[in-house]
Amino acid sequence: MVRSYDPDRPVDPAAVDRMLDNAVRAPSAGFSQGWGFLVLDTPDDVARFWAANTHPVDPDVEPDTWLRGMRTAPVVVVPLSCKEVYLDRYAQDDKGWTDRDESRWPVPYWDIDTGMAALLILQTAVDEGLGACFFGVPPHATDRFREAFGVPTAYTPIGAITVGYKPSDPSDTGAAGSPTRRARRGVDEVVHRSRW
Repeated sequence: MVRSYDPDRPVDPAAVDRMLDNAVRAPSAGFSQGWGFLVLDTPDDVARFWAANTHPVDPDVEPDTWLRGMRTAPVVVVPLSCKEVYLDRYAQDDKGWTDRDESRWPVPYWDIDTGMAALLILQTAVDEGLGACFFGVPPHATDRFREAFGVPTAYTPIGAITVGYKPSDPSDTGAAGSPTRRARRGVDEVVHRSRW
């Protein structure tokens, strides 16, 4: 996860298209494909995204390091999930349910499937030689975000992804919780075979 970008290197639109082409190939329950992707790749749109998703900036208070770095990304992709698409899909004849009862879903696959699509965007960014970071959209900002970009209420942002080239400054060691400062848990700590 890259949290600061080279502001002088734009991202090739063809690379963004490849990220999205891969994203729509993610698995989805019932092949529902209940996702949408909002691509913001102009300085005005990216600025509008940050204005909608952060508290108003006090001119006397400097934004924190994370926000300053993330605002340098030239591209933001917002993956959105739509529960209604899944409920409609599973009420179709080939699925065998006769209603749209949400209680049948053990977990919200509309969010999980959109998360898988987001992961494909992240992996494609790496393949393109780019950096990217997935982060959450604050719940208090969702309505402002929808209004700023005309997003229908049926679609919920599951997060956002910044995309750009990594900065050339090698002294940028990342945030306190990044792999450069915190050890990754080993396979032997998280994998259990035959029983827990």
